Amino acid sequence: MAGVSQARFEAVPIGFVESPLTDGAAAPKQGDEGAPDAWLVFEPGVLDALADIREGDRVIVLTWLDRADRSVLRVHPRDDASNPLRGVFSTRSADRPNPIGLHPVEVLAVKGERLRVRNLEALDGTPILDVKPVLPGRPA
Repeated sequence: MAGVSQARFEAVPIGFVESPLTDGAAAPKQGDEGAPDAWLVFEPGVLDALADIREGDRVIVLTWLDRADRSVLRVHPRDDASNPLRGVFSTRSADRPNPIGLHPVEVLAVKGERLRVRNLEALDGTPILDVKPVLPGRPA
């Protein structure tokens, strides 16, 4: 596939995370490991896309982990040096060439352009790229 490394894509944030989490080193590694409730705040131009999201829904939030180190290719999983180095594509590390975050969350409230969610470990100000439903009977 010649030229693949030359391909460029543009992703425009559709919103941002509002969270009390501001320090990546202190944030939980996964949302179900003690992440505080957070808000997803959407841009006015995408509000119609929220029309069918309801309290209690499970959705997957895709984010751009804007504070990640994009040069990292190998990590000690969970930042634990006692774990052997692994390629980032076999881990959930935020540091990776294209730092896209994948966050299964539960919607706690819908307030206009804002969704209150549970189990989101993303930092305050993290750009939101997309939201997708968790399909019934399928894992997130």
